[in-house]
Amino acid sequence: MSEKPSVLFVCVHNAGRSQMAAAWLTLLAGGRVEVRSAGSNPGDAVNPAAVEAMAEVGIDISAETPKILTVDAVKESDVCITMGCGDTCPVFPGKRYLDWALEDPAGQGVAAVRPIRDEIKKLVAGLIEEIAPEKTA
Repeated sequence: MSEKPSVLFVCVHNAGRSQMAAAWLTLLAGGRVEVRSAGSNPGDAVNPAAVEAMAEVGIDISAETPKILTVDAVKESDVCITMGCGDTCPVFPGKRYLDWALEDPAGQGVAAVRPIRDEIKKLVAGLIEEIAPEKTA
């Protein structure tokens, strides 16, 4: 593992919640955290409502693609955060596992995705404070 903490976000399709969480962590951590996302049963594309909701706050996830969850992705991560995928994430000793109970944005419009996006931002901000707080001189 590198000096930076690493986080893996996992949801079923890797098309909504985990993509938004990865984008928020990438932006808000400013390079202090390695970020990964994956799905236990990846979709064909990122949810268009998630893409639109993130674009509204200036974050472009339109080029992202859903990725399959691998054992290596879990092994390479310090923190694994699941979002509705249950027990499909392999468990390894020494890893930290969290489950964020977030509504699934699949099949919902952008109006329904906005509160999910905003809740993810709050959770990610709290995570950053915990695992990679900004150093003060």
